[in-house]
Amino acid sequence: MKTEPETDRQIIIIRQFDVPARVLFLAHSKPEHVMKWFGPVGWPLTTCEMDFRVGGRYHFAMTGPGGEAGPPFGGEYLEIEPHRRLVYTNGFEAPGSPRFEVAITFEEIGGKTTLTMVSTFESKAVRDEYVELGFKEGTNSGLDQLADLAATLNA
Repeated sequence: MKTEPETDRQIIIIRQFDVPARVLFLAHSKPEHVMKWFGPVGWPLTTCEMDFRVGGRYHFAMTGPGGEAGPPFGGEYLEIEPHRRLVYTNGFEAPGSPRFEVAITFEEIGGKTTLTMVSTFESKAVRDEYVELGFKEGTNSGLDQLADLAATLNA
């Protein structure tokens, strides 16, 4: 069986924030902060359970603008390097749903931080399904909200 190149299975999103890396890391590590930014505008997290440690798990669910419940999703924290790197698995919790891995790096230069998020899926087909579901748009919408929150946390 031929394995697809990793780059064909990835979605990479890079954003710059006008705050130190410690602020972005804090916003990823505490449920009270994650609930304020994670997910697309109009789809807030209404469930946010986090055991933020290597080997710990998280469980999230969103609610849509009309009150409709989104499918629950979650995963496991694989690597946590404060202010520098975060790696976790993710995916919907329905049986048989594909899992993927998210690696986030925080690179601070001069008080500004470049966040690089690499999501690696099991296949190009699964990646393409997530693209069709609006993964890039939803993630970028969440990162817009993260920028707003980070500015208040850094004040």
